Amino acid sequence: MSVSLKTTNGANYFNVLPPGSSDVAVFVGSTGGNEWTGKLEADGEYTIRVYLMRSAARRNEIANYTLSVGITGASAGASKSGAAVAGASPAERAGMGKFDATGNIPCAQAKGQPMGQCAFGVARGGAGTAALVVTRTDGRKRTIFFDKGKATGADLSQADGNTEFRATKEADLYRIQAGNERYEIPEAAIFGG
Repeated sequence: MSVSLKTTNGANYFNVLPPGSSDVAVFVGSTGGNEWTGKLEADGEYTIRVYLMRSAARRNEIANYTLSVGITGASAGASKSGAAVAGASPAERAGMGKFDATGNIPCAQAKGQPMGQCAFGVARGGAGTAALVVTRTDGRKRTIFFDKGKATGADLSQADGNTEFRATKEADLYRIQAGNERYEIPEAAIFGG
């Protein structure tokens, strides 16, 4: 399925929710942008939720938008890999590349470097438990772990040179320092929605 949102308001986004979900999204527009293409892993009705960010809604802003949705390819039914993933932890699923959502986040790989954009995939376990895998600008990967909504650590090693991990949260944004790297992760990436 492919979804594209053209809008007059920069705070207008969409989420894609799988069948049976009212809050966990397979795609979060506020972190992934206004275009998405992905495989529908389960049979059933998917929901595309179009919304304004809370700050824009409070200011009574409006958005004129066009939502384009396309479905191509043959029906594949439910994912055959689901059986192998059932019961797997978020870290295990992330290691297999089985993500609940993907997108881009602000990142920097060295002290003093300006923030750029890095791709990410997140495997969620519910209740704020997740493993978020960032593909850094040099192509290497960094995994950041969350438990009950708190960033608890990253896959740092002595080879990284600096194994310090720090995390703060301001409103709905996690600010992560993993060694010399910095990441800004929206809460929606961890909890969905």
